[in-house]
Amino acid sequence: MTWIRTIPPDRAKGELKEIYEKTKSPHGTYDDVYISKSLRPQTILGHDLLYRAVLHHPDVQLQLWFLELVATYTGILLNCTYSPTHHGSNYRRLLNDPARQAEIDEAMAADRFEDAFDGKQLELLRYTKKLTLTPGEITRDDIEVMQNAGADDGEILEVNQVCSVFNYSNRSLAGLGVDVGDDRVGFY
Repeated sequence: MTWIRTIPPDRAKGELKEIYEKTKSPHGTYDDVYISKSLRPQTILGHDLLYRAVLHHPDVQLQLWFLELVATYTGILLNCTYSPTHHGSNYRRLLNDPARQAEIDEAMAADRFEDAFDGKQLELLRYTKKLTLTPGEITRDDIEVMQNAGADDGEILEVNQVCSVFNYSNRSLAGLGVDVGDDRVGFY
């Protein structure tokens, strides 16, 4: 599951046990992404809080399938399999349109989102790529391109936060050798 020692939920005690219970998945399982952080339980809480705030807060305005796609694409750009497996499953279930999913997956595999998107969504995905691969090159012009394509500042912030959280998450996963293992794939 990971290249470092972990404390599995069935052996957890005290604070770690409490944190595992707080961050347990809706179907009663414990995700490897959190188990990998078991030697520093406070980081599990921080990760979970950010994750829930950017993807599962009721005030999120962009469609959830699209934010799950941003999470998936971020993982793909970082050559991580964990997030694309989980969140790719989520975006497909939420979109619930096999023909559109195939079009998006083909465009994503070719890194040609312009074949499947235009306008605001295309520019938000281009921003995701730039923020993931070359964050030091982001300029005000990048923000204005998204605004001119119809994205409001709150939507830009939502994509920024999902991309940023998944950059953290994917780097943490890849850096510790966490794989999908026996995790239940997808949330929905």
